[in-house]
Amino acid sequence: MQYGICNLGIVPIRLEPSDTSEMVTQALYGDFFKVLEQRKKWSRIRFAFDNYEGWIDNKQYLEIEESNYIELQSAGIKLSKDLIEFVSDDLNNLYPIPVGSDLNGLQLLNHNFDGSSLTSKSNKENIINTSFLYLNAPYFWGGKTPFGIDCSGFTQMVYKLNGYSLLRDASEQATQGEALSFIEESEPGDLAFFDNNEGHITHVGIIMKDNYIIHAHGKVRIDRLDHSGIYNKEKNMHTHKLRVIKKIV
Repeated sequence: MQYGICNLGIVPIRLEPSDTSEMVTQALYGDFFKVLEQRKKWSRIRFAFDNYEGWIDNKQYLEIEESNYIELQSAGIKLSKDLIEFVSDDLNNLYPIPVGSDLNGLQLLNHNFDGSSLTSKSNKENIINTSFLYLNAPYFWGGKTPFGIDCSGFTQMVYKLNGYSLLRDASEQATQGEALSFIEESEPGDLAFFDNNEGHITHVGIIMKDNYIIHAHGKVRIDRLDHSGIYNKEKNMHTHKLRVIKKIV
């Protein structure tokens, strides 16, 4: 088994080993993973954080030893806190990294970092405050940053920045936590999931107080939430059908 770490700020992870293939997620700086299959130009990887799999360009990561992988797995929380920061190498080259980048691999990558970092788990009450960091970020399939993000990437990153682990896709996140029977039982920071006409869960958002929800739909936005689903006041209609509410924390 081989192992790797992302040494660049934001790297696309593809469905197939091709630059023209669909981007299913992104590797952020410091993300580390197992290399399941290696080809001449591409490698199929499985992230340590959420077990998500995809293809990465071989030029956009560094190989590490199994001992490094195990050490990173046992490390505590250490994430970049600011929207954009920089790491530098011994030649003073600067590499931009987005909020939520994992800083535990700095020494392994011979990089320096002077910015602000998060090093502990936050209370549930802070989840909504963190979500505002992404407000008005454009919707971007597979995205995980304030410069472009999808619905489950948004919930995953907000939870990650508070020290909690969510799986990558909405359908996977819906398998986590405790199901609630009514909206009235929910608290700010709980997750609401929505399905399509075939009954497949395709959307997720974070519940706020007073029956509002923050979610990525066109952009990260705030809408009303009721027993039917998400009500878009601008369109004067429900845009998503509520399936289940989950308490993760």
